[in-house]
Amino acid sequence: MSDETACLTQRSRNNRGQELSAIGASVVRMTTFVLVPGMWLGASAWRDVVSPLTALGHSAYPLDLSLEPGTDLDAHVAEVVAVLEKDDLRDVVLVGHSYGGMVVSTAAGQVADRVARVVYLDSGPLPDGMSQFDTTSPEEQEQTRASVVDGLVPVPEHLQAEGRPHPFASVTQGVHYTPEYATLPQTLITCSFPADQVRGMIAAGHPYFAKLQGADVVDLPGDHWPMFSRPGELAEVLAALPSGRPSSR
Repeated sequence: MSDETACLTQRSRNNRGQELSAIGASVVRMTTFVLVPGMWLGASAWRDVVSPLTALGHSAYPLDLSLEPGTDLDAHVAEVVAVLEKDDLRDVVLVGHSYGGMVVSTAAGQVADRVARVVYLDSGPLPDGMSQFDTTSPEEQEQTRASVVDGLVPVPEHLQAEGRPHPFASVTQGVHYTPEYATLPQTLITCSFPADQVRGMIAAGHPYFAKLQGADVVDLPGDHWPMFSRPGELAEVLAALPSGRPSSR
């Protein structure tokens, strides 16, 4: 065998080894995502995110939360917990968009042994006892109260194609944490604010971000609804997240 042939043969072996290593890594990193929507939205909001995730071999569970009048945050949390327990899901990456961040914050601590990571999509873990409603100004609160019909907040104009009226009771109930929540890795995917600004707010101990000390912050610039405006890029960001739960945080 000539030196040139030997070199080509070794290069081919190396290439195959790299390909197999990449395949092996991708198999190991296959992830189960549970996707919790924000106000007014349901499982269908995630359809253009689910497709690329499943094409990569990941599992995705986009959820429809109950939107009946009187449904509160606790009920939504119970629905998420029930999915994880009924389907015996483990090492889950639990993703919450906007109001969904309230849901995953509470749910994650209740089933921490099933959760590998909590992901906030343009959201965050509010202080214990604070509700989504509490984050808005008094003027906005008055407008929201005046708009409620039969216990439901009407769908805003820009979400008419996808949305359904949302139960007011769910956004006025405060979030609560278990001690186990503090053991879970977190990622914030920020769309409405630059990542550097968010990191500064975390470092400064801003109450809306204080529980994100040590969290990964990923920039996905755009509007508040990246599942509609940037679904492919959002799927790429989710797929690139660490899939396993570290032994310590």
